Amino acid sequence: MTDPLLTASGLSRSYGKFQALAPLDLALQAGEITALTGANGAGKTTLLLCLSGLLRPTQGEVQVEGFDLYRQEVPAKQRLAFVPDVPRFYQELTAWEHLRFIALAYSAGDGFEERAAALLREFGLWEARDLYPHHFSRGMRLKLGLLLALIRPFRILLLDEPTSALDPDSAALLAEKLYKLRQDGLAVLLSTHSSELTGKLADRRLQMADGHFVEA
Repeated sequence: MTDPLLTASGLSRSYGKFQALAPLDLALQAGEITALTGANGAGKTTLLLCLSGLLRPTQGEVQVEGFDLYRQEVPAKQRLAFVPDVPRFYQELTAWEHLRFIALAYSAGDGFEERAAALLREFGLWEARDLYPHHFSRGMRLKLGLLLALIRPFRILLLDEPTSALDPDSAALLAEKLYKLRQDGLAVLLSTHSSELTGKLADRRLQMADGHFVEA
């Protein structure tokens, strides 16, 4: 077996006396989709935030293809893409400008217009490409968040409830995209309450409760 694309060792997070994430270990393999399940408050979002580098853990480390996420942030995050359940945007940029900005930031400007147009059309946002995200519905904002990940290169994709506000057609399209990423040898970790999505896509299922991994 090849080395994991991402490993977490002894990862924990506390807020004062409350331990949201107990010390845990995790490895994400190339060509594998892992589903993270559990009730609200189980620790799934905290784990994803720590793995993405947006939240520094109380203890532990994360390695992304050999780069320490907290000490070698730039090369590690170049390999990571994260889509939260409520994406945030720049208020002064349109949807198209967001896509261009992210593509250029990750040196993915070649063929940008064709790739961006294809993604926007696939997810039903083409007519809204020149609008600002604060005019979007929650579902449209989630779609744009997903497109900002898909427009750039990455090796690991982290998703927090990616279908929570999607219509059925868009959810099915996302499932196709994730299946293609798996075929291309990327690693995907998604938090979801959707048993259908888990059943269709997941190679592995990790269930959380009270900040721990538990038997599914």
